[in-house]
Amino acid sequence: MIATRRLPGCGLQLPELGIGTAPLGNLYRSVSDADAAAAIATALDAGMRYADTAPYYGFGLAEKRLGAGLAGHSAIVSTKVGRLLEPLEGPLAAERHGFRSAEPFEPVYDYSYDGVLRSHEASLARLGVDRIDVLLVHDIGRTTHGDRHAERMAQLTGGGLRALERLRGEGAITAFGIGVNECEVALELLDHGPLDLILLAGRYTLLEQGAMDVLLPRCTAMGTGIVIGGPYNSGILAGQGPGPNARYNYEAAPDPVVAKARAIAAVCARHDVALGAAALQFVLAHPAVVSVVPGLASAGEVAETLARYAAGIPARLWAELKQEGLLRADAPVPPETKLEVRTA
Repeated sequence: MIATRRLPGCGLQLPELGIGTAPLGNLYRSVSDADAAAAIATALDAGMRYADTAPYYGFGLAEKRLGAGLAGHSAIVSTKVGRLLEPLEGPLAAERHGFRSAEPFEPVYDYSYDGVLRSHEASLARLGVDRIDVLLVHDIGRTTHGDRHAERMAQLTGGGLRALERLRGEGAITAFGIGVNECEVALELLDHGPLDLILLAGRYTLLEQGAMDVLLPRCTAMGTGIVIGGPYNSGILAGQGPGPNARYNYEAAPDPVVAKARAIAAVCARHDVALGAAALQFVLAHPAVVSVVPGLASAGEVAETLARYAAGIPARLWAELKQEGLLRADAPVPPETKLEVRTA
């Protein structure tokens, strides 16, 4: 059984293990409607009743598939704002922005007051629901916007955040926050006030723990919950070890990252533990973390994820990783005995 944890600020209870839906938008590979439906159904049956999605994933495709899969079921949904989908005409490339056979729309950045409200309304329609639990500002930050970061941030702080506060105040949503791939912008936004949650993708994993320095302690102090996305760092931690086409941060993994991942995998192998299991359970050991949402595209991937979540991992594995300098000495690690139900 999957335990739940409480978002400190709003009291929303999230399962420790949820569904990331970028693969349902055909990220890097096409997924059939049948496989998408089976993934959602299998996850719901197992108690994974939290799903994170975004208009960007397949340009509406992931939201539509998720809405269809959740019809008639009770689940918590987070989706994102910050991009509006503009219709496209004419022949389209087979792959755009990493998504294959996506919907005929082009994502356009808009963090304004009206843009956030429009994005919310469009997501309600695609999901086929009358309420969304959580809205996250998607991909704000210098990593995404470069020299236009200040402009995008001013648009958000000057209008978009006000729209989110209005929606929460009206009861249209329960919580709001951000979904990002960097720590710096999260800290910048926390200067403007507390967030209910931060979905942090790839920055707190078995490969890297820099978020422990400032961000995670600050979130604990401010009552901001952390949801971990990308626990496998775009796939490099998902198998038994990095293969020849391993990805990291959505790109080909650089040699030093591959070398570290292989060293971690070797320690896991010595203790007869799947690398993916260690990666998934590690992030849940931090007290600031409320849930983890790996990307899932089939019933088989859901079953594999559940096995990783439940796997027993000996304490000596974590001790060896720390002794070898592959894991921070002060990083929290899971207890050796995995309980069937844990609450926090």
